[in-house]
This record gives sequence, C-alpha cells and structure tokens, in this order.
Amino acid sequence: MSSSPAPVPAATDRAPEPVPAVANSNIASAKPITVLIVVPTLGAGAAEHGAVELVRCLRAAGHHAIVVARAGRLVGAITALGGEFVALDVASRNPIVMLRNAATLVRLTRRRHCDVIHALGRAAAWSAALAAKRCNVAFITGWTKGFREQNLLKRLYNGVMASGDRVIATSEDIAQLVHDRYGTPWERLSVVPLSIDFAPFDPAHVARSRVAAVRKAWGVEPETRVILVTGRIVRRKGHHVVVKAIRRLKDMGVTDFLCVFAGEDHGRTNYTGELWDLALASGVMDHVRMAAPVRDMPAAYAAASVVVSAAVQLEGVQRAILEAQAMARPVIVSDLAAGPDVVLTAPAVPDNRVSGLRIPAGDDAALAAALMRLFSMPETARGAMGRRGRAWVIEHFDADLAARRMLALYREVAGRPAGGADTAI
Repeated sequence: MSSSPAPVPAATDRAPEPVPAVANSNIASAKPITVLIVVPTLGAGAAEHGAVELVRCLRAAGHHAIVVARAGRLVGAITALGGEFVALDVASRNPIVMLRNAATLVRLTRRRHCDVIHALGRAAAWSAALAAKRCNVAFITGWTKGFREQNLLKRLYNGVMASGDRVIATSEDIAQLVHDRYGTPWERLSVVPLSIDFAPFDPAHVARSRVAAVRKAWGVEPETRVILVTGRIVRRKGHHVVVKAIRRLKDMGVTDFLCVFAGEDHGRTNYTGELWDLALASGVMDHVRMAAPVRDMPAAYAAASVVVSAAVQLEGVQRAILEAQAMARPVIVSDLAAGPDVVLTAPAVPDNRVSGLRIPAGDDAALAAALMRLFSMPETARGAMGRRGRAWVIEHFDADLAARRMLALYREVAGRPAGGADTAI
C-alpha cells in the first residue's frame, strides 16, 4: 500500500466515482446507497482501517462511499478502492471547529444526497451527529474499543458514540460495555466483527527474504527470539507492562530474545519517553527496540516468535491480533486485549484447541510466566498453536460475512428493501 496520499479533492471538486458494472441487470438498476464515513484521520489505527474496509464492502456491492477525514497514509487505499476522499479536520476537539465541520458535512450530505452518515471517532461523531440531525438522515456510530471516563465531561464527550440510530460494536464485550454504561437499548446495538482481508496474511506466501529484511531492519540475529508488540504506542496498550515483564525474564536468566515495539507515537503524550525511562531504569535497554511502523506486516509477524497485546483498557477486537493469528503466530493477550471469541485459551477450551495464552491485565509477572512457558514449548507445539489460531480467525472473521452484515444494516437504516445491489457480494 502506498504511503503517499493521493491528491486531495475539495468537497466540490468532483462527483462520486462511477459504480462498477454488475452483470445482473436487476442488480445494476437498483439505486445505490451513498454513505458518508467520517473518521478523525487516515493514519493507521483501528478506526482508519475500519473506514477502508467499509469502502471496500460498499464499492464491491455497487454503493457510493465518501470518506471525510484529516489526510493520512491510507488516503491512497480509499481512492484505489473507488471511494471519494474529502479532507477536513474532523479530528479537532475545538468546539468552534467542530461546529464549522458540522456545517461542512451538512453541505456535503445534501450535495451528494447521502443516505447514511457513519462516524468512527468521537470528535468526528459530534460534527456528524449534528449534520445527520440537520439533514434528517440515518446516523451510525462504530465502536472499536472501550473509552476511559475519568470524569463527567469525558462521559459527555464519549456519549455521542452511543447516540447513533444504530451503534456498531466489533465485539460482544464492547456491545455490553455500551449497553451497561449508557443504557443503549439492545435493539439499537449490533455486533459486526472486524472485516479483514486475510489474503496478504498467509505464511505460505511470505518469502524468507522478506522476513530476513525485517529482522535486519530491527537488528535481530537469526537465532534471537522476537516478542512483537504492534499498534500505537499509548498507555492503554500496556507497553509498560511488557517492559516490566522483560525485566522479570532477565531475572529468570532468559536473555536470547528481543522485544520490538512496532508502532506510531503521535507525540500527544509523554508515554514514549516514560517507556524509555522505565527500560533504562529496569536495565532492559538491550532487549527493547522502538521501531517505526512496518510496511510489510506479514513479514513482521513471520519474523516474530510471539505477538503480545498487554492492553490495560478494553480493546474489543484488535486487527493486529487477528492478523498475527492468520500468520500462524502464537499470541499472548491480556483479558482486556481480546475476548474468547478472538483468542482460544484455556480453561475455556481444551489444550488441543488453544491458540494462545491469556493473562490478567496489568500483571507483568503473569506475562513473564506466559512468555517463559511459550519459549519452553517444543517448536512443534508452538507451531500447532499458531496453526489453530489461523484456522480459527479465517473461519470466524470472514470479510464477506462482515460485509453482508454491514450492508444489511445500511439498507435497514436507509429504509431500503432487502436485496438490491449488494446481493453481488
């Protein structure tokens, strides 16, 4: 995927991309749905990738997709799929900017005759909700993780994500959180698993040269075991728990490993600096690499011995954990990082079905023990664990199934009859 953004059109610069031709004349004659997808940025987070997958499923079914966001490296993916991109700073939390954005979204919704507005972030959702109400169109919100609520102001700010005509959660855990916290009726809540294109994440199709290139970039010797932690470097991901667990591993005499934090630091907090200070104070600097986001993620997973998510905040379904399992990598997750619908762990399933290990969130001693257990396993046992994980996610996180569910929801809120253009999916 190219990292260079495509040229950014203004809202009035062009009409929507033409709808792909469909062989069935009845399908082709059905009126397409136009969805305005509002996401804060197009960087590399769960919401951003979610926007890409929404464009993919809409365009494959012959519908229109317009993405409004602050420009980022995924712009090229949006336009390559046939989506329209409109640059707007909907990531801003400034109330004046949010009101101005709402006015822009109203004009865009009316000009493009949008049927649905789908918001994938809180700041974006405030502007989108105002626009949807003004234009009297359906409003959908998408939850990919649980948000912290330190005070009443934060609760109010987060609450817009529970106000949609339909609230989409990526997991049962997230749906339960929204229901319990905001009292959102179950009839307005829907669970649609992440839509993943697993084609690139096939270990049989990742050449050794690609894996060697990634390990070389990390400065890893061929025999060194790699603990991979992906995703944004933010406190809720629990990187500090991993650093403390590494210290415990060293105390146990385990030294032939390297932990790679491969992710973005948006510079909004001092967390990365705190991690470096913790690594230095713990004496584990020689076992930690802070790496930039990797372009060849299939090779990065293949280069790892284990992929870890030590999240200390409810994460829902993490794309990285699905991708890692698709690459047949064993995973270790906290109980807030992935639910039993994502990673099969004991005692919920027998040992011959286990695809990873689970630890209590924030427990660095448990993480160190889990890593030690995994490192002590014969290679055949680790390989079998990884293959079980691959089989599980391929079967249960099918992109076509998720697309059909999402398209059915769009039809419902847009007041369209069942069937229509998306029967081609």
